[in-house]
Amino acid sequence: MQTCAKVIKCRAAVAWGPHKLSIEDVEVAPPKAHEVRVKILAAGICRTDDQVLEGEMGGISYPVILGHEGAGVVESVGEGVTNLKPGDKVIPLCIPQCGTCSSCLHPATNCCFKTHLKEPQNLMPDKTSRFTCKGLQVHHFLWNSTFSEYTVVPEDAVAKIDAAMPLDKACLFGCGFSTGYGAVVNTAKVQPDSTCAVFGLGGVGLSAVIGCKAAGASRIIAVDINQGKFEKAKQFGATECINPRDYDKPIQEVLLEMTGGEGVAYSFECIGNVDVMKAALEACHIGYGTSVIVGEAPAGAEISFSPVLLFTGRTWKGSIFGGWKSKDCVPRLVSDYMAKKFNLDGLVTHTLPFDKINEGFELLQSGQSIRCVLLF
Repeated sequence: MQTCAKVIKCRAAVAWGPHKLSIEDVEVAPPKAHEVRVKILAAGICRTDDQVLEGEMGGISYPVILGHEGAGVVESVGEGVTNLKPGDKVIPLCIPQCGTCSSCLHPATNCCFKTHLKEPQNLMPDKTSRFTCKGLQVHHFLWNSTFSEYTVVPEDAVAKIDAAMPLDKACLFGCGFSTGYGAVVNTAKVQPDSTCAVFGLGGVGLSAVIGCKAAGASRIIAVDINQGKFEKAKQFGATECINPRDYDKPIQEVLLEMTGGEGVAYSFECIGNVDVMKAALEACHIGYGTSVIVGEAPAGAEISFSPVLLFTGRTWKGSIFGGWKSKDCVPRLVSDYMAKKFNLDGLVTHTLPFDKINEGFELLQSGQSIRCVLLF
């Protein structure tokens, strides 16, 4: 391609600090060895991006190009990249899969040692950036930075997908859908005819509802303070929807009453609120209830709870990116979607041109959107 090995000038949404997001002209350097430059064509706005803009996420270096839920086509590849070529449809991966670390080699986890949980992903592996703006270095975000018309990612953090997959749907597999759905089918392993409770009905929470239905749960209780999301939850499989603000008692007590004093078999916290995480655990069945933390809490947050909740047999788990080994599993998830094994219609409530990204964040913050997808 004409741009191969050249610096590309394009537009990107640069966060200069908390509450400071603007579209700027940036320069994107060519990929180095074992890197891929991607032309982004669709990107979802996720709550995690909003946490950065609100100053709630630790380990962030500014200025930074956010975005970690995107899809596009390969523009060029660096030396040593053999499994991707220009024109391939791809999804950047916020959780990489190096394939060689102890986590990648273990069947029970997807927490690759190259992920931000082990080392910062605000620069490329060689500790330099491929982005500049106004003569300044701009940082990467989770090695994805999908709020840019072009981005550069390590080959360990990009998955090739079916060429027939629509990219405005493909971007959902970069975070939201994969995270919520996988927390149910991978992390919790929900059993047929069980009772589940899903706390938070954003894109991740509704994807968890989809997973509960796919797993054969007989009762799926959706919990949110925004009743405007209840109809959507029922379309995806929720059997009941409840608003904590409608009760004069803690929501975990309401759930215990709804289940004859026993509690739910599985609960999923999809918000990132430590009080809700505790409530989700307390709502679980004594002896065998499993609660999964799916939402990411603000930096420095801690939870205080009674150890009796675990001593009496409940299981508390965390799930990052739905437990999927990203490079292996995301292409399979896309293929399952193409085979109509699940339906994502309705997860995207708003589609906007890229230059209206701030409007997209406003829709998220006001609770009006489930997922807003930006088109480039």
